[in-house]
Amino acid sequence: MSVHRLLTHWHLDHLEGLRFFAPLFDKSVTLDIWGPPSPMFSLQERIARSFSPPLFPIDLRRVPAHVTFHDVPREPWAIDGARLSADLVAHPGPTLGFRIEAADSTLAYIPDHEPALVGPIAQRPREWISGSAIAENAELLLHDAQYREDEYGDRIGWGHSGLTDAVAFARATGARRLLLFHHDPSHSDDVLDQMEAQARDLVATDGEPPALAHEGMTVEF
Repeated sequence: MSVHRLLTHWHLDHLEGLRFFAPLFDKSVTLDIWGPPSPMFSLQERIARSFSPPLFPIDLRRVPAHVTFHDVPREPWAIDGARLSADLVAHPGPTLGFRIEAADSTLAYIPDHEPALVGPIAQRPREWISGSAIAENAELLLHDAQYREDEYGDRIGWGHSGLTDAVAFARATGARRLLLFHHDPSHSDDVLDQMEAQARDLVATDGEPPALAHEGMTVEF
């Protein structure tokens, strides 16, 4: 079995699941891991730090799967008939957004992103908005919406978006559907439901209503 994993960046909340990723411990699996390039350390060296004592008992070199590491290329590439492209986005450290195109569908995956860091999104041309090339006219955009508006003002520069900025980004890039992601761990389910309702009010009749991304969700194109 062949499996591909796309990593946007190296923050631990995006690597933690890899250490418990079942295919990694299956010797019949060929696993290709793609991530942002670095001039100092290879992708394998970066990830190996979290696969070493005292953080983890199993060395990355000892996992049963056949693992290959790839620096994400600058130009679009293909995996199993899908066309992929990546671009740097506004988030601390080298961070990518991914665009996956297959048949007539396009998925934009930008889970950690602060496009409003340099000013209001609605006041800038699309080409000057961080991540716009990834999200442009996507059928589905999965995007950072970590903060309520009363929270974002105290967290500017942390690399994550307020709810209204996530909606504004989707509107500015022409994305047709928006899934809200990167939920703040301090938010209860009730708070998240309120944020989803607020996002839907912001969109009103302008396209398909936003929804919360959640574990186990299946989305059909």
